[in-house]
Amino acid sequence: MLRLLMPQAVTVVVDVAAWGAFHAGTGYAAHRLPDHLLARDGWLLGPRRFEEAGRCYRRWLRIDRWKDRLPEAGDLFRGGVSKRHLPSYGDTGLGLFVRETRRAELAHWWAMGCGLTFVLWNPPVAAVLLVGYGVLVNLPFIAIQRYNRFRAVALLERRARAASS
Repeated sequence: MLRLLMPQAVTVVVDVAAWGAFHAGTGYAAHRLPDHLLARDGWLLGPRRFEEAGRCYRRWLRIDRWKDRLPEAGDLFRGGVSKRHLPSYGDTGLGLFVRETRRAELAHWWAMGCGLTFVLWNPPVAAVLLVGYGVLVNLPFIAIQRYNRFRAVALLERRARAASS
């Protein structure tokens, strides 16, 4: 495998700058995705059986206790939407919120995937640590987006059932 050789101090600076660029770049790429591409969950974003419609996040991770303490950057780029609060409590606002949780979740999956590039210029132990960092930093945000989306979708489905009966 080709590995770039740099002095250790330069490698550390490059690693820090790379993580910053990866997070900013994937966030911006997700921000630029057309809304129609986020209309459905798809394979990556779709619910998994073990998630039990989001209940596992509350039971196993106690996500409702800490999710609001993490930063939220949905409105970092012009035209972005913060997910700190619902845009509105109506179906349109909930639908927008669901779409934006998909956008945010994708950004974090992409950022986590960028961690594999660290094997190009880091020794194996450092590369493993940097990939681990990417996983540890992004998984909580992915869990939050999934948990919130499950809750919003369940509310939309209850409203639709009530309206049809």
